Amino acid sequence: MTKLLHPPRYRRSSAVLLAALLVLAVAAFALSALCGADGCSPRALQAEGLWRLRLPRASSGLAVGALLSLAGALLQLLLRNPLADPYILGVSGGAAVGALLSSLLLPAAFSVLGLQAGALAGALLATVLLFLLAHRSLAALPLSNAVPGVSLILTGVMISAGFGALTSLLLSLSPDAQLRGALFWLMGDLDVDSYGLPAWGVLLLAGAWSVRSAPQLNVLVHGEAAAHLLGLPVRRLRITILAVASLATAAAVSLAGAIGFVGLVIPHLLRLVIGNDQRLLLPAAMLAGGTALVLADLAARSAVAPLQLPVGVVTALVGVPVFLALLLRRR
Repeated sequence: MTKLLHPPRYRRSSAVLLAALLVLAVAAFALSALCGADGCSPRALQAEGLWRLRLPRASSGLAVGALLSLAGALLQLLLRNPLADPYILGVSGGAAVGALLSSLLLPAAFSVLGLQAGALAGALLATVLLFLLAHRSLAALPLSNAVPGVSLILTGVMISAGFGALTSLLLSLSPDAQLRGALFWLMGDLDVDSYGLPAWGVLLLAGAWSVRSAPQLNVLVHGEAAAHLLGLPVRRLRITILAVASLATAAAVSLAGAIGFVGLVIPHLLRLVIGNDQRLLLPAAMLAGGTALVLADLAARSAVAPLQLPVGVVTALVGVPVFLALLLRRR
């Protein structure tokens, strides 16, 4: 039976696809390390900026893009909505409030570390608030009339609106010297001086759980009632998916700010191309999301050099027309 479900030809094509995406991710990492505002040159390998700026930036971009894409794929599965986004549940709004509070309250010497710690605390607070407000819909029986996807989306929209109002209030109270940096971070910023090791740790744990749970997620794709009838712990699976997606989003936002469209477009595009098999879709989404964000960051550094654009602006400029094209194609 297993051989019929997973024929050798399918396994070979899946391995070839993942290997190709891995090669693209490595190539994008190398290109980001060797290229910058002054062009591309092998001499960059001997430059101090390679180890101090470019490699940490490329490493963080890979981790953040992979986390956002994985979170988007999981939420689109959980909510049964191909338009679901990692930021739809208000996690980015909580991170923005936490980051702005830390920048206002902490001294300048702790600005970068404090901003990331504040963003992570705010994102986790938003996640806890979401669980408290939506726990009934998450715990509802799959055969009942409850619609957890709709309840989660509405709860997330309200949480996001509340945090959005707090963000506007904090921006209006921020000193002019800090206002530009805060706005730049809110639009997505990979200008970091670390390799993003905490984000890589979260990615390793979330990715391992996703790959291990992919067979169960494949059953959940066909409906929660069918999964319940087949003996899957649907309620526990719902909660775990939401927790993993929220933690991945929190880790990404705390490191690089709110970078849109990566978690929306990449899983959606891959699903149209390779199908909805979670064993292939989830690892492919992580590789493709990391590659896309690294290349977008390279464009943000090079497009109007010596000025630097927020990477979130580049992902939006590319993601909006791509997503509209996908929608028109589906129609």
